Amino acid sequence: MTAQTDVIDWQEAMQQCGDDEEFLREVLADLRTEVEAQLSIIAEIINNPQGTPYHQIMRSAHLLKGAAANLMCGALRTASMQLEDSARAAHEQGETASPPDVQAAVQAAHRNLQQAAQNFVAFLFSIGL
Repeated sequence: MTAQTDVIDWQEAMQQCGDDEEFLREVLADLRTEVEAQLSIIAEIINNPQGTPYHQIMRSAHLLKGAAANLMCGALRTASMQLEDSARAAHEQGETASPPDVQAAVQAAHRNLQQAAQNFVAFLFSIGL
């Protein structure tokens, strides 16, 4: 697992939550649920692309980026932003007709987001959530 400060800046997150640790724990648990839901959606899109899959991935990654940023979860925010950016590039270059290297960048960013999510969940487990 990565260092705690890579997963969450606890002091900043506490300030964001008005120094209410119970509330912070509650919203972190909510974030875990959202991360799991969005990762499931992204995996389904990747495994069964229809319509504008990269645009859909971009939207899910954007949602995670914002939620992670609000709770000072740096690694999760960064990985979400990378997936959002790579999915945007694939979307702008023709969705499933985009160049293979562009599509490969989305796959790599997705793997990075999965790892960041695993680290986030492991951290939550380590603090009893």
